[in-house]
Amino acid sequence: MGILAGKVVAITGAGRGVGRALALGCAAEGAAVIVNDLGTSGEGDGVDDAPAAGVVAEIRAAGGQAHANFASVADPAGATSIIEDAVQQFGRIDALVNNAGILRDRIWHKMSHADWQAVIDVHLNGCFNTAKAATPYFKEQGSGSFIHFTSTSGLIGNFGQANYSAAKLGIVGLSQSIALDMARFGVRSNCIAPFAWSRMTASIPADSAEERARVERMQAMSADKIAPLVAFLASDAAAHVTNQIFAVRKNEIFLFSKPRPVRSMHKGDGWDAKSIADELLPAFAPYFARADERSGDIFPYDPI
Repeated sequence: MGILAGKVVAITGAGRGVGRALALGCAAEGAAVIVNDLGTSGEGDGVDDAPAAGVVAEIRAAGGQAHANFASVADPAGATSIIEDAVQQFGRIDALVNNAGILRDRIWHKMSHADWQAVIDVHLNGCFNTAKAATPYFKEQGSGSFIHFTSTSGLIGNFGQANYSAAKLGIVGLSQSIALDMARFGVRSNCIAPFAWSRMTASIPADSAEERARVERMQAMSADKIAPLVAFLASDAAAHVTNQIFAVRKNEIFLFSKPRPVRSMHKGDGWDAKSIADELLPAFAPYFARADERSGDIFPYDPI
């Protein structure tokens, strides 16, 4: 009997990579799993039922329960079908894992509106659509766990990912609001920033020695390392864990802080542009975040 025995968990983007590892991990812990995957390319092109169907077959072959859903999370009706499938197939829904995603990495001055919209639709709007569909069930039963996947690209920053970074930081804001609004109903909402090699991270440029070293570190981190935290957050053991941001980096689990003031300065007669330049800037400058900082600067050591 695993920690998720008797639970029903819906996982989006579960046909490959991180999502597949989450589905297999939750099933191994006793959950019945809705395996959702539209089966698109890494940039969101095409459809294919095989990835989701294949993961369902793996879970069933191991003695678990699973059902495939091939809908797009970017479509509100499709997102609703994921939750409805859970209720129709297994009688309830206990946890929703928002993992589905695509990438359309472009340096900012070359990013098109289509690139922006496609990534926002899948990541941020997709999280909204599925969470909105699950909320009535969670509210009525007085329990439920939302687990949203964010990224250090949003929490810290990255080159060529304005669309992805904005969506992933937006997910943090969405999760925080859900956690605050739904706490009275016993519903919780948390975020995870995963470090893992997948077809999405395979798109990271590796043109310089520094970039190649970063990719090599990513390749050392397997997706299955993220599944235990997801299973925990979906379980009753995490009943009082909400409104948090976690990260998983191989065998390390991190708790992220939220933005909070780091310095203040008062001027009794008010500020003007010159006094800001002459007085406030010298006082604040030592506390400025690095303008070029990325996750590799925060985690400069090899995964352990």
